[in-house]
Amino acid sequence: MPNNLGLQSEAAYSPRRSIARLATARAAFVGRTLRGPVERPVLITDFAQFQHVFGGLWQPSTLCYSVEQFFDNGGLEALVVRVANGARAATLTLPAGAEKLVLRARRPGTREFLRACVDYDNIASGDADAFNLTVQRVRVQGAVHVEDQETFRNLSMLPGSPRHLPSVLAGSELISAPDALPPTRPDCTVDAASGLATGYVHSNADGDDGAPLSDYDLIGSAPENTGMFALAKTDHFDFLCLPPLAHDRDLGATALLVAARICRERRALLIVDPPSRWQTAGDALEALGDWSLRSENAVMYFPRILAYDKLRGHFETFAPCGAVAGLLARGDAQTPVWDAGEADEPILRPGYKPACTVGEAERRKLAALGVNALQSVRSAVRTAPRLRTLTAGGEAEFRFLRSRRAALYIVNCIERGTRWVAAARPHAALADLVASQVREFLADLHRAGAFAERSAEDAFFVICDRRINADDDAHRGPFQLLIGFAAARIGEFHTYRITQRTQGSEVQAVTLNRLHDPRVSPAEAEWVDRLADQLRV
Repeated sequence: MPNNLGLQSEAAYSPRRSIARLATARAAFVGRTLRGPVERPVLITDFAQFQHVFGGLWQPSTLCYSVEQFFDNGGLEALVVRVANGARAATLTLPAGAEKLVLRARRPGTREFLRACVDYDNIASGDADAFNLTVQRVRVQGAVHVEDQETFRNLSMLPGSPRHLPSVLAGSELISAPDALPPTRPDCTVDAASGLATGYVHSNADGDDGAPLSDYDLIGSAPENTGMFALAKTDHFDFLCLPPLAHDRDLGATALLVAARICRERRALLIVDPPSRWQTAGDALEALGDWSLRSENAVMYFPRILAYDKLRGHFETFAPCGAVAGLLARGDAQTPVWDAGEADEPILRPGYKPACTVGEAERRKLAALGVNALQSVRSAVRTAPRLRTLTAGGEAEFRFLRSRRAALYIVNCIERGTRWVAAARPHAALADLVASQVREFLADLHRAGAFAERSAEDAFFVICDRRINADDDAHRGPFQLLIGFAAARIGEFHTYRITQRTQGSEVQAVTLNRLHDPRVSPAEAEWVDRLADQLRV
């Protein structure tokens, strides 16, 4: 089966490669769609592809509108996870002598239109068991516009056969077979008009789209990798968008808290939609005093947006998360994520506008509370408020969106770029090799201006030697890496411990005493030795 995620293989991470710069604006969307695979992230690069895989716009789905608005406003990559509540897949019935072979569509819903053809081409005349099966997905029931097709040759109904039907169809993207089969193979399908063996049997009208989603459907299960936790199957994403459960129903606090935790663990940003009851800037300012979700890995833009609904034929109000992710992606295409231009303004593209007017005074008050104001035209004032996160504590610098995004970007690149060390053979030069690779990456960022006006000596440090790793060639435990890069305040660093294990990696922010210089030699760095006692496993 092809890899739908477009992810780098582990072979891309090696000591012989420079650490790659990752994309910075891949947005993940989780919610209800018209059709498509369930609980599996699919990488989408334009809305036409979304229409092909997930069915396009559908009034009960807020996600489909958010994805459209993401691409309209400049988005380039979307990971889409379809969640369904009680949806049922359609069946397809093939005559098999006096009995029937009932197949079932892989993907649930009423818009998964399949048809199947059985033939005995190139089957030996004395073979009464083997057959060929062709399954097609068509755009409309009864039509001939084929969107996908799979062909399976020399199938068998016998359980011991290597071409046993259920085993072969286990790899199908379109259809599945029951374990209990009729004793005889399905009949050859014949075209009713011509009498030739070119006919098709269409799927039955017994599919079901299921009920509207609840918070718990959207949250899903971590052990089963469902709902939001299906994103565990992805290598990385930068934004998480959770459109409202319905046009008139906001996401609940529980779902937002779980989403914020996932973003913290995955070093991504949750784009939080303002509640629908916030009709004016005054409503938002009054309600923000009791707003409970505060995280340096969450961001909110106000107000909701007005956009043309192609299905209803008029303008409607929508939650802005998709458009926000799109305009952030558009900004990244113009300037690096670490660029110091904090006055970048969130300007919607033509055809989109804020649902209410936000004056300059209200805009600054919202910014002070961690909320950014959407605009359709650039502000006339010379200095706009810096974009914020929804933080209520932590590092003061991370209350600003660009600072937080830059830190997440740097750590994500290094974590992924050093994964190879978990499988490397331990040897004396391993720590030096890792350190050299990471320093090269950070030096390249320094040359690109990622650390403002700091000198290279003051911009970053890398420690992965015997102070925090065992010095024994036979040691096969986790490999630890301590990195720091310049914070806004002179002499301070954002510091992280990255641990690489064969089971996976872990990143943890570490607080260091700013009175000690982390760039000194091992003999002088007693404070690092003390820290190592805490970090050593």
